[in-house]
Amino acid sequence: MQESSAAKTTWKFPREFWMANLMELTERAAYYGFFIVLTLYLTDIVGFGDKMTGVVAGVFFAGLYLLPPFVGAIADRIGFKNGLILAFSLLTIGYFFLGIFTTKIPVLLFLTIILIGGSFIKPLITGTVAKTTDEINRARGYSLFYWVVNIGAFGGKTFVPFIRQGLGLEYVNFFSSAMAFVGLLFAIFLFKQIDRNEEQKSAKDVFRALVAIFTTPRLIILTLIVSGFWMIQHQLYATMPKYIIRMLGEQARPEWMANVNPLVVVIFVVFITQMMKNSKAVNSMLYGMILMPFSALAMSAGPLLETFTGSELSIFGAFMMHPLTLMMIVGISIQGLAECFISPRFLEYFSFMAPKGEEGLYLGFSHLHSFISALVGFIMSGFLLDYYCPDPNTLPTGISAAEKAAHYAHAHYIWYYFVAIGLTAAVALWLFKIVTEHIDAKKAVA
Repeated sequence: MQESSAAKTTWKFPREFWMANLMELTERAAYYGFFIVLTLYLTDIVGFGDKMTGVVAGVFFAGLYLLPPFVGAIADRIGFKNGLILAFSLLTIGYFFLGIFTTKIPVLLFLTIILIGGSFIKPLITGTVAKTTDEINRARGYSLFYWVVNIGAFGGKTFVPFIRQGLGLEYVNFFSSAMAFVGLLFAIFLFKQIDRNEEQKSAKDVFRALVAIFTTPRLIILTLIVSGFWMIQHQLYATMPKYIIRMLGEQARPEWMANVNPLVVVIFVVFITQMMKNSKAVNSMLYGMILMPFSALAMSAGPLLETFTGSELSIFGAFMMHPLTLMMIVGISIQGLAECFISPRFLEYFSFMAPKGEEGLYLGFSHLHSFISALVGFIMSGFLLDYYCPDPNTLPTGISAAEKAAHYAHAHYIWYYFVAIGLTAAVALWLFKIVTEHIDAKKAVA
């Protein structure tokens, strides 16, 4: 009995597990360092307007969540090591040439290369973690993996402002390329081939699972509802960077504000998951969904707070902060807490609804909500920014400071749209809970 208990508490993992985590660390630093400034890059460097930037970024980000299950079927056949070498090679090339070529057609080409490379990463790395853990230590293995993901995201976004403000926005791509290249070196020289899945899934199997999800009413309805949460969450990348820089100036660091989200998640996710372990998955998700309108409302409240405090607000007498910055941090913190209630339990519900033996295949589409919310959220963001918080370069030349300020007087209205989306999603989830519980109760009686 003591031997069994000791086995359950081990933190010992094979070398390939740690290599996979190191590669994930470099890939997440590259990805989040690049993605937090993607909309700025597409507008300020490439020359897309806000509306077209929303379309391009939305398609790119949505593709990253739709392609991995299909790409995973390919990766399963060429092997984990070869797949990782291919993925990191594509990422290194894509990021590097985005820093070299900044005209529209080449940028779209290299974004596509990054999209394909990034689509390989998720199934390969998570597959490696699954292959190098067992039933005894898998929970700890994935908890370590989750921490590494957030450390990489935090590190990338922390370092990027120094490059953007010191060297130039386009140089962020070289940072991401360097991080991807480090991952490539790990894949070539340190990562050993591991066994492929015994039962390899074909693209046909993957497509069949996608069709099954769309024809399972509970899954697709819940996916659409949860898309409302992620539509607000995605505004950290779609709207927030431009909003903050246009309102506060180039010296602002939206990258650091976005880091509040992974910081809150890392601190609270274990506690909240443990606290809600005896609650139904839908109940936990509903608590998170109720928080989301308050997140967007807090983000909108900066100008209102500024009317009372002025442009500088003392934080416990330790340092000064602009009211817009403070309320953005408050809003992002609420998002992080909401994510702790929603994300783990959504995956649990999704896996529970999958046919026995096909949980992995179904979970490949568990991020379908991000595909939907990214496509809609980024495109919506482009139109809202263009109307309420326009690119300064599109304003008439020679206008006075007062006239310029008038163009941004209602910029915070953008967040009211997401308050409405959050409220709608919360009400929809509450109705979903009532209806499904009623159906289940009738089945139990029958």
